[in-house]
Amino acid sequence: MEQKVEFNIMEVANRLSSLPPTVRLAVIAGMTALTVQIIRWLVWYRSFFRFFNQLPGETDFSWVWGNLRKMRSYTPDQRIRYILEYSKKYPKFFRLWLGPLKPSIFLHHPDTMKTLLKSSEPKSPGYRFALPWLGEGLLVANGPRWYRSRRLLTPAFHFDILKPYNTISNRAADVLLDKMSVHAVEKTSMEIYSSVSLCTLDVILQCAMSYKDDIQLKGESHPYVQAVMQLTDMWSERGRNPLFLLDFIYFLSSRGRKFKAHCDFAHSVADNVIKARKERLEKEGPPKKRHLDFLDILLTARDESGKGFTPLEIRSEVDTFMFEGHDTTASAIAWTLYSLAQHQHCQQKVQEELDSVLAGRQSDDIEWEDLQKLEYLTQVIKEGMRLHCTVPFIGRQLTKPMTIEDVTLPAGTWCSLNIIGLHHNPLVWSDPETFDPDRFHPDNIKDKDIYAFVPFSAGPRNCIGQHFALNEQKVIIGRILRKFLLTVDPKHKIQRKIAAVMRPDTGLRLLLTPRPAAV
Repeated sequence: MEQKVEFNIMEVANRLSSLPPTVRLAVIAGMTALTVQIIRWLVWYRSFFRFFNQLPGETDFSWVWGNLRKMRSYTPDQRIRYILEYSKKYPKFFRLWLGPLKPSIFLHHPDTMKTLLKSSEPKSPGYRFALPWLGEGLLVANGPRWYRSRRLLTPAFHFDILKPYNTISNRAADVLLDKMSVHAVEKTSMEIYSSVSLCTLDVILQCAMSYKDDIQLKGESHPYVQAVMQLTDMWSERGRNPLFLLDFIYFLSSRGRKFKAHCDFAHSVADNVIKARKERLEKEGPPKKRHLDFLDILLTARDESGKGFTPLEIRSEVDTFMFEGHDTTASAIAWTLYSLAQHQHCQQKVQEELDSVLAGRQSDDIEWEDLQKLEYLTQVIKEGMRLHCTVPFIGRQLTKPMTIEDVTLPAGTWCSLNIIGLHHNPLVWSDPETFDPDRFHPDNIKDKDIYAFVPFSAGPRNCIGQHFALNEQKVIIGRILRKFLLTVDPKHKIQRKIAAVMRPDTGLRLLLTPRPAAV
């Protein structure tokens, strides 16, 4: 073997010597430069690896998968437990290698999260996996593009615009309650997550786009809802596979082609919504009787130079708001209903509050003026979003060094705002695995760090639609509890999974009993 290597080296040397002097010098110079670059990279990587590997975190390392090797064999629920285990083991932050070249720092304590939350640092490169679907809408965009869109779209969530949405949420709740009544009469359990998803999609389409299409009556599994579920699953799955980091490899695979097909379908739905609005505007002119909505502002907004959104930008924002405006809210509502079904005393307190606030009404509608009076329901919703974290992770990438716990992370570092870890951190929340709405009572929450509870993120990149989402949750959850008693189906086992949002892997099944007082 050694003789063969020696022969090869000699052969290379002989061939080099036979080249013209200028060519020989160029080849030698190129080979030397390449060797120097490789050595420099190896020296840099050694230092880079040592720096990040000495931080607290997983020790099982693979030169292909980084620290993801074990997680690949886990069920979705086991992955959640894995992250929570490390969040408790290292209560301020920990490191995971996402492949051999990409360490990610998971932050899950107010002390380590607040600096990043207060900044406008860009989303991490993992969000680019959603570009074929969401484009550079508010969720994915960074820098000047994000700032311009955020500034132009903020008026869409003004108090005066949100107020009429309350009626739409009540009417959408009517349809959902009718579907639930069938199960109550038949005394059969109901898979609540899919029906709630249809309801919240109905609400966002009507509120943000003034688009009504009997979404909830077209079946338990609307194709758009199913497409979104598939897209978020594949987005999360791709982030766990370093082999799919490169687009040209991913989109040659069967998973990549399927992802693209779902993107095309989601775009077609968004295009239909935009087309219907443009045709309506051409026919009727600007809105006179109906409320001003998000799509009105999207189509008419102009920056200081008089420039509006391009057609592609409009579609990207519609795709973004159709996804974020229904999927995250559906998760929050469904998990909160599940928690209330598990804790009958909390459910009863909500119902007593609703009976008091709505006393003497002929209608069970929850009016705009009622929202602030539903104080205990608000505590329940917040506790539901803490325990069953709606958006478990938000990724950012540092553009400049940042110091946390006396460790200075270099520019370029990927950081994960580990919201689920924060909301389950025993240093932040006592008995964090217990559902206890009283922890959000004003007397109990007043001394908490404001960054201890961030279901909608915080700082300049917080959720633009958080007030809309909270109002919608109060209406839909309140309307359901006004009419039904909820209990958990004992035959159904709940398994969680994270696919951009927290979802049940096998659905959420509840038993419904009509409330005598609400008949």
